[in-house]
Amino acid sequence: MALDQYYLLGRSGLRVSRLALGTMNFGTGGFHAAYGKTLDETRPIFRKYVDEGGNFVDTADFYTAGESETILGKLIAEAKIRDRVVLTTKFTNSVDPADPNAGGNGRKHMIRALEASLRRLGTDHVDVFLLHTWDRITPVEEVVRTFDDLVRAGKIRYPGLSDVPSWYAARAQSLTEAHSLAPMVNLQLPYSLVERQIETEHVPMAQSLGLGVTAWSPLAGGILTGKYRDGGTGRLSDGPERTPQLLGPLEEVAGKLGVTMAQVAINWVATQPGIAAAIVGASSADQLGKSMAALDFEIPAELRTLLDEASAVPPESVYRMFTPAYQNWIVSPELKIGDKPVGYAPAARNW
Repeated sequence: MALDQYYLLGRSGLRVSRLALGTMNFGTGGFHAAYGKTLDETRPIFRKYVDEGGNFVDTADFYTAGESETILGKLIAEAKIRDRVVLTTKFTNSVDPADPNAGGNGRKHMIRALEASLRRLGTDHVDVFLLHTWDRITPVEEVVRTFDDLVRAGKIRYPGLSDVPSWYAARAQSLTEAHSLAPMVNLQLPYSLVERQIETEHVPMAQSLGLGVTAWSPLAGGILTGKYRDGGTGRLSDGPERTPQLLGPLEEVAGKLGVTMAQVAINWVATQPGIAAAIVGASSADQLGKSMAALDFEIPAELRTLLDEASAVPPESVYRMFTPAYQNWIVSPELKIGDKPVGYAPAARNW
């Protein structure tokens, strides 16, 4: 099982599994009640993950109205593995609609949200603390300063961002570098064979500035399992029109490799450039086991090309100027120019 292979998260020394356990369905409250699970139902899922070597667990104060954090805290305490787990939670969403400072990314709410999360999780710190969603108005300087204060206070180990514009993440990271603040190490975004738009700016920005991208919804809300082919709705079922044309090649690749469509889709995401981990959820330990097996095989180059071409997002507007075809035509015609030769920075592994 490939979960016993760990990679650094962004430009940090934090080692994480290539598959993170998503716990949005841990609990039965709030917006996620329709598919939520009780403590007893989530226990085998959690134990399956950690027993197979997984160490990267993702939650948020918003998931199941805080129940996800409460259940996760109990499961970690039961297993006595707090120091082993890389625990991630997120803040932004309002906890009191009548209070304008009970949501958003301002310093007051950041600190309030973290303190509440720590109580629910039953711990004195979280390993990665993420801004959940850009609120459009809080100064980025305030966010990174507060992150740095929380790191210095020992309440978080690393800060990061989720679902923000690429310029915002770049601005935040540049401020940390300019003022010697705790740097962002993680950028959480939706990414799958259906949703590849982050490749335009977010992924190269993250690679350049040292943020490891963790991909949520690598199955596009279940679309890439094939179960909605004949109707039904998934989390991203209103996705691009090319989705039906993608399922055929995905099914073909899965058939040739003797695995499921879902496993191919997860493998493709987890092994894409700039991706630190794919976040997978599960309704049962058996389903999680099948997702974890997605890292037990490699997609051959010719089959990956088939998937890449079927799911490609054509560049639009100014982004067409950054393609190899345009660059070779007008920027450096008749010359072979690259960044670094293959092997310039060989990977460091101990397996």
